[in-house]
Amino acid sequence: MAAGRWGWGLPGLSLVLLGLVLVPVLVLLGVTRRLRRRFAAAPRGSAAGEAAVARALVLTAHPDDEAMFFAPTLLALGRAGGRPAVLCCSAGNYYNQGEIRKKELEQSCSLLGIPASNVTVVDHRDLPDNPSVEWDTQLLAAFVLKHIEDNNINLVVSFDAGGVSGHANHISLYTALRYLHSEQKLPEGCRVLVLESVNLFRKYLWFLDVPLSCLLPSDALFVLTEEETERAKRAMRCHRSQLLWFRHLYMLFSRYMVINSLHLL
Repeated sequence: MAAGRWGWGLPGLSLVLLGLVLVPVLVLLGVTRRLRRRFAAAPRGSAAGEAAVARALVLTAHPDDEAMFFAPTLLALGRAGGRPAVLCCSAGNYYNQGEIRKKELEQSCSLLGIPASNVTVVDHRDLPDNPSVEWDTQLLAAFVLKHIEDNNINLVVSFDAGGVSGHANHISLYTALRYLHSEQKLPEGCRVLVLESVNLFRKYLWFLDVPLSCLLPSDALFVLTEEETERAKRAMRCHRSQLLWFRHLYMLFSRYMVINSLHLL
């Protein structure tokens, strides 16, 4: 094939175009790595410091939520010397795997630094694992409030109104917490942080989202180092009953395996 005007030919032009794509990507990855180290050493946000010393409860809907969505929060709190607890509001029995998933939850939490004594599962027939079922707000709020009061919890972390994935059970947790908060039923001094739901572009391109999230306002921002992200992935792999092919892709690309941006209710 004849060379072009500058004598490069098609192979030469292809290399130039490849360089134009790769150089910005490599620069961005370098910036992202530095930001991860910086914010892992010093979490950002007005509530981040309080979270580190709080008696914190991470409120989830299903076994695997703690690793799939909240690993950055749990590991950051543990890094700072905290001992967070997990309250999981169903056994994840949608495919009749509830007993298996309870054991997987304990294994995952152990890798995330949470002893079995700090892990509680609510297995109630009126709180089924079902993506189309909105849980009863009053019933759920009663379970959550009792756990908060019995364990002197002063910080609750859970989903926001979008539920990250739009799952009805996730959104039900937010609705119950919003009810307790707005009705002033929470103990004095107990605060609520909700995990920010983002668009699909941000959700599945963590290396682009980390720099963006560091610029955007939030009340708490927890970022994992590369070593901590590998630990979060190991926790996720404990949920062997749920490891379909797309979950492996999720672990590679989702921001929630690397970063949590949270906002106060």
